[in-house]
Amino acid sequence: MSNLPTVLVVCRHNSGRSQIAEAYLKRLAGGRLQIESAGLEPAAAVNPLVVAVMAEEGFDLSARKPQSVFELFKRGALFDHIVAVCSETEGQCPTYPGITRRWHMPFPDPAGATGTHEEKMEQVRAIRDMIKVRLQSPGPGDFDVAALLDVAE
Repeated sequence: MSNLPTVLVVCRHNSGRSQIAEAYLKRLAGGRLQIESAGLEPAAAVNPLVVAVMAEEGFDLSARKPQSVFELFKRGALFDHIVAVCSETEGQCPTYPGITRRWHMPFPDPAGATGTHEEKMEQVRAIRDMIKVRLQSPGPGDFDVAALLDVAE
């Protein structure tokens, strides 16, 4: 069992935003945090547009499988930090039980991208970049991986 601080990134389907955020958080943490992502209603697979735009950044999400917050809970998984990346317009952003710190950092859902394939790719790239920038340079009240790592050391 690891003594590393634990982080769970949640969204509705665990097929886009939470997968992107998990990948960037793992890179930022450099193995000093235990990070997972999950969704309320997990999709069958990670959004192929997300897989493609994350490959552009050097991440291979092709084998990732969305997972359920309920399955994590049933396994007895507990997390020190919960980061919800659902937008305010979604009626059901997952919560996770336990004594934990919680942050809400909303982003648009890549599943909502419209237009031609290239237009969808541009929209998903924009969402990816929003997530990346906000995680690298958090604002007041945002989850701050660098500050957490400073405290953990």
